[in-house]
Amino acid sequence: MSQTAKSTSRRNQRVDMRAVAKLADVSIATVSRTINRIPSVNPVYADRVWSAVKLLGYVPDEQARALVSGRSRLIGVIISDITNPFFPELIQRFEEEAIESNYEILIGSTAHDSRRMEICIDRVLQRKVEGVAVMTFGIEEPLLERLASQNIPLVFIDVAPKGRAISAITVDYSAGIREGVHHLVSLGHQRLAFIAGPKGLHSAECRKAAFLSAIKEFKIKIPKSHLYHGDHTLEGGMAAMRSILRSSDPIPTAVMCSNDMTAIGVMHAAYEAKLRIPEDISVIGFDDIHIAPFMIPPLTTIRMSCQEIAHAAFKALRSHLEEGKSCRQGGLDVGTKLMVRRSTALPRKTLYPASPHKRVSKAATAKRSAGKISG
Repeated sequence: MSQTAKSTSRRNQRVDMRAVAKLADVSIATVSRTINRIPSVNPVYADRVWSAVKLLGYVPDEQARALVSGRSRLIGVIISDITNPFFPELIQRFEEEAIESNYEILIGSTAHDSRRMEICIDRVLQRKVEGVAVMTFGIEEPLLERLASQNIPLVFIDVAPKGRAISAITVDYSAGIREGVHHLVSLGHQRLAFIAGPKGLHSAECRKAAFLSAIKEFKIKIPKSHLYHGDHTLEGGMAAMRSILRSSDPIPTAVMCSNDMTAIGVMHAAYEAKLRIPEDISVIGFDDIHIAPFMIPPLTTIRMSCQEIAHAAFKALRSHLEEGKSCRQGGLDVGTKLMVRRSTALPRKTLYPASPHKRVSKAATAKRSAGKISG
């Protein structure tokens, strides 16, 4: 039988550490130490082990390795909503960081549901994760305390309980939102609307507070109907925009949104109402998800870097796990930045609510009225 045939035959069988040890002509203990990358292994023996692993197609049993080493090298990542493109992007960046340091990740999505959150916490605890990154931008307080009580290194976004191995990543929402409001004001917009995120969600409340602070600074007032609480979804953005268009107030010349998914929903509702973006209404989002620059028109938005958040989160957990550093460390602040694209422009003339699918300017209405009188 040829060497290739022998290799194929071996690959079709269940390969264990004994087979690797036999082919490499070393002890099982040497195979175990080599695979766990213990530096004291003789380099000659290590080379023979890795050659045997490659030839046999051996895949180490991670659970067995964890029992031997006492470490799972598994990190839990809990997110809010897997359907929001921001979170898959965040997971991808975090996993890249983890893989480079020889860690794996276990993902849980809460869907903004406390029961789902409880299940996620049960899973990460049952799998003996070494640390958890809670990337939800908000969490039920009792569940947060339960997770913190396990003495597992944790990292949160925005807010975190006090503890020995707990870190918080702080996002500077104010700078980006102020930059966005300044951008609109500098274009000449005075009638603004803001579609916030869910009430009680810390990050959404921070963004709304930043918007209200910015318009106060620029001496802009908005009617209550132009401050709407959405839910950070496409559907929520559409519903909010439809409500704003139905209000008795003049239609805003610009709409700022608490996230990009809301902004895309706003753009869709504007299209339904036969309003052009940015000619009739300017739109600004928040997050800068991957599809934002590919929208028609490309979406002006406030960037909150997934890469920076993932890097800061993994850096904090690794510091706790491998260096034993205390929880309050520097370098965990994440900035925001306005990305100007083509969904914002100079404001158009005032539009007033007409029918759901027809909007006309005040000037055009006056012109038509004058025509009827003169006729």
